[in-house]
Amino acid sequence: PDPGTLASVLTEGVKNTIGDSRVKVTYEPEYVPAVPPAMPDIPPEQLAGMIKATVKVEVLDGNIAYLKIQHIIGEEMAQKVGPLLLEYIWDKVLPTSAMILDFRSAVSGELSGIPYIVSYYTDSEPLIHIDSVYDRPSDITTELWSMPTLLGKRYGTSKPLMILTSKNTLGVAEDVAYCLKNLKRATIVGENTAGGTVKIDKIKVGDTDFYVSVPVAKSINPITGKSWEIDGVAPHVE
Repeated sequence: PDPGTLASVLTEGVKNTIGDSRVKVTYEPEYVPAVPPAMPDIPPEQLAGMIKATVKVEVLDGNIAYLKIQHIIGEEMAQKVGPLLLEYIWDKVLPTSAMILDFRSAVSGELSGIPYIVSYYTDSEPLIHIDSVYDRPSDITTELWSMPTLLGKRYGTSKPLMILTSKNTLGVAEDVAYCLKNLKRATIVGENTAGGTVKIDKIKVGDTDFYVSVPVAKSINPITGKSWEIDGVAPHVE
C-alpha cells in the first residue's frame, strides 16, 4: 500500500544483488525530467558572479593558495567567463608556493571541465591522455587529453598540490582527483570519496510513477585501467 516503502525495499534488493549503490528505485509522482539548460544569454560579469558564489579563494599563511570548489564548470562556460576568472581567482593564486584544492563539497560538474583543471597542473608538452569515458546509450568512447594551450599561465608541475576530499565528493570532482592522483601530481587528503558516476539517467518504469536511476557512462583511467566509480578515490592521507 505504501509506494515509497516499496521503492526503498526494491533499492535495497538491487544493491544487494548487483553491489552497486548508485542504482536506485524511487517513487516520484511529481517528477518532471530536467531539461539541460542552454547557455544562458546573460552578461559574462553576471555569470562570473554566479561562479564566484561557488568558489572560495584565499592565500593562507606560508604563501599557500586555498581554492574551495563546489561545481566544476565546463569548457563552454570557461571560454565565456575565462578572463574574469583569471582576474578573480587565478592571478591571485599563481604566485603561491603550494596549493590546496578543497573538493569536500564538490558534488557537480561538467565532463569537459576535467581536462581544463588537470591541464593547469601539468606541462603543455607532451600531451597526456587523462581519461576515457564510455557512453553506453551512444556506444561511443571519448578520450580526454591535456590541453596544449590554456587561458592564463599554468600552475606547473613542481609546486605541491593537495586535494581535500570527503565522502560527499561526487562525480566529476572524483574524476579530477583520481586523474591527478594517478599522474602523481597531487596528494589526496581526507576521506574516501562517494564513488559516484560521470553520468546517470532516470528511467521511468512502465506506466507508473516509479523510476530507476542507472549509471549510463563509465570512466576508465588510462594509467590504472580502472575506474574510481563505486569504490571512490582513496586518499593518500586519511
